[in-house]
Amino acid sequence: MSLATPRTTPLRTTTLRTAALRTAAVLAAAALSLTACGAGGPPGAAGAGAAGPSAADDTIPTTDVVSAVRKDPAAAKLLPPDVRARGSLSLATSVGTLPGATYLADGKTLAGQDIDFADAVGKVLGLKIDREVASFEAILPALGSGKYDVGTGNFGVTDERRKTIDFVTYINDGQGFAVRKDSPLKKVGSLQQLCGLTVATGAGTTFEATLEEHRHRCTRAGKKPYDVKTYAEQGALWISLQQGRTDVVMSTVNGLHYAVRQQPGLRFLNEFKRLDVGFAFRKGTPLTPAVRAAVNRLKKDGTYDRILKKWGTGASALAASRINPPEIR
Repeated sequence: MSLATPRTTPLRTTTLRTAALRTAAVLAAAALSLTACGAGGPPGAAGAGAAGPSAADDTIPTTDVVSAVRKDPAAAKLLPPDVRARGSLSLATSVGTLPGATYLADGKTLAGQDIDFADAVGKVLGLKIDREVASFEAILPALGSGKYDVGTGNFGVTDERRKTIDFVTYINDGQGFAVRKDSPLKKVGSLQQLCGLTVATGAGTTFEATLEEHRHRCTRAGKKPYDVKTYAEQGALWISLQQGRTDVVMSTVNGLHYAVRQQPGLRFLNEFKRLDVGFAFRKGTPLTPAVRAAVNRLKKDGTYDRILKKWGTGASALAASRINPPEIR
């Protein structure tokens, strides 16, 4: 039995149904399917001048922090000649979560931290960003096949991923947990504390990999293993938690903070592990020096801090962008 299996009283059933409907409405308004790795506005959004054309947009900051960015000839000079001649980058991005990326209420306009960073890097390098939306789990393999030049999707830099993918870091995020407010869980310091529970997480993520890697430790300790439920859509993930079909969500620290501010009855539990997050490229690409120079230029001219302020993720700032740093242990 899970930690918080819903009681079958009419009141409890009605409450859960109402919560689920409210959650679905919030997720649909604030994101295509919800920010992860989850979606009121992030801290600092109002101060940054966040505004929107409709009530559905009010929780998504739309302040322009990119259009004033200017091309940096020194960074652009580092581009491979063929990319410079082409004048564009093909970029795949995953959507459905904030502060990473999602759609505004019009269903066409993309917004999010990843969107702002990619657009700003493009302006520094003097390149047009040809953006295509793709599923999170499909982007990294597509980079290897040459379908895209670069991918964004809150990709954590891990030693395993670095074997086949190159990264240019732009923020530091991490792994964490969220639960319903009635959960007895106070802090997860070891994955063995999840033994016997049902854990919800995103499909194809580092969270899924981490959970599967350590699941055997429950059996070794004589406990029932935790059950891992993966979801391609974040809306379904959060509804599973609201309805008591799962006990805890494992996702990105920034995404969890954003999500619990949007949804009543949930709370952020704690960070579990930090990870640098980067733009992803096929292994051996010559693009990484130019993109690193572009990110560091954004730090120098203040655009970097303005993007983080807009999305309420100031705690995720890096001192400098790096290429393929080792995984944070």
